[in-house]
Amino acid sequence: MRRRKIQQGRTAGILGTAIFGAAAVLGLVLASGALRPRSAIATQEQPGAITVTIDNFSFAPMQLEIKAGTEVIWINKDDVPHTVVSDDHKLFKSRALDTDEKFSFTFKDPGTYEYFCSVHPKMTGKIIVK
Repeated sequence: MRRRKIQQGRTAGILGTAIFGAAAVLGLVLASGALRPRSAIATQEQPGAITVTIDNFSFAPMQLEIKAGTEVIWINKDDVPHTVVSDDHKLFKSRALDTDEKFSFTFKDPGTYEYFCSVHPKMTGKIIVK
């Protein structure tokens, strides 16, 4: 009986330490902002070039509203190559962008332009030109 209580005490101690450790790690992650949601939609407030960041296998912002004549610059911050390709495969198409490489396109005409990464087709984005 005494042996069982000692074993239960050890198990409870180990479990308590594991829970405390997990809570501490979660606290650090939340404090760092790593789990903060990135804005999915951005609106241009003034003319000029707008940057879309490619990071963590996604485009940020995923949707962008801009004025006609605006240049959009995509920059790859991932450790793997990505592309930026219009859905029609004709309007714009980048080569594979390595880390910190950029691609730009100027949207002259109003409309909605959807695009994706041809290497990772689940990565999608949308530019709305007004």
